[in-house]
Amino acid sequence: MGEWMRIVFFGFQRWGTETLRALLASGHDVPLVVTHPPSRNPADNLWSDSVTDLATTAGIPVVECRYANAPELAELLKAQDAELLVLSNWRTWLSPQICALARHGGINLHDALLPRYGGFAPINWAIANGETLTGVTVHRVEDELDLGDILLQEIVPIHPQETATDIFHRTLPLFASLALAAVDALERGTASFTAQDSRQATFFHKRDERDMRIDWYRPARDIHNLIRAQSPPYPGAFSHFRGQRIELLMAAPAPRDYRGTPGRLLLTADGAVVLCGPPGPQGLLIETVAPEQRPAMPASQFFAGSSGYFD
Repeated sequence: MGEWMRIVFFGFQRWGTETLRALLASGHDVPLVVTHPPSRNPADNLWSDSVTDLATTAGIPVVECRYANAPELAELLKAQDAELLVLSNWRTWLSPQICALARHGGINLHDALLPRYGGFAPINWAIANGETLTGVTVHRVEDELDLGDILLQEIVPIHPQETATDIFHRTLPLFASLALAAVDALERGTASFTAQDSRQATFFHKRDERDMRIDWYRPARDIHNLIRAQSPPYPGAFSHFRGQRIELLMAAPAPRDYRGTPGRLLLTADGAVVLCGPPGPQGLLIETVAPEQRPAMPASQFFAGSSGYFD
């Protein structure tokens, strides 16, 4: 082999553009790019850099499709004589028959520490669940989604006040660096794969509005994690106050031990505090809110003079 590989790239959004840009800058031959078409789903447009635009500017043919297992695409892939398929935020299952069209098969980049947090929105789920570690995994694409043998993995700590947006920006550069390291290891013949323990695997679904609604009977720690997990530009964790939907954008544990009925708003010397469920301290200090159809503002400003309960 030479110093570069012939790679067919499958990717979407900013994760995909950053990975493809790194492959091209490193001199790898990318004769074909496969990406998803633009989506009407707002969740698909948060980090919506266009893989199509990047590939087109580089003079690379592009196929846009939701699923990549059609016979027509298989014929097109055969003609590329690819050594490797690289997937970065490719969001649908890729069949073993498609992967077998490249000499080294396919590798995928996933923003979690597999085998845990396979599936969708792994950063958001990890923070909502109070995890202190996440990362990026490069694994072989095999029949079961996100369960292929692991080639590379890098750990990223999650600090107590960090949000999903913070972790997105800290993990994003790893897509480029780990993709290049993985391709280099395969090209040199030094790649070493480790089987995943499927007994440790967890698979998460896409997040929806119901996953973002606050249950004030949950402990303050859990609600704080949910708010961190749904940081802007993600759709915010929300509740209703006096019939109005309110997104809670920033919060922190209350500095003293407030107790009482979950959902009760207290205007205190510390600021706007909402009581949560047991166990432990029940107060959550609400710092920034976004009322329905209004810009974000300090919670103390929005709730000034108010009293009552969140639904």
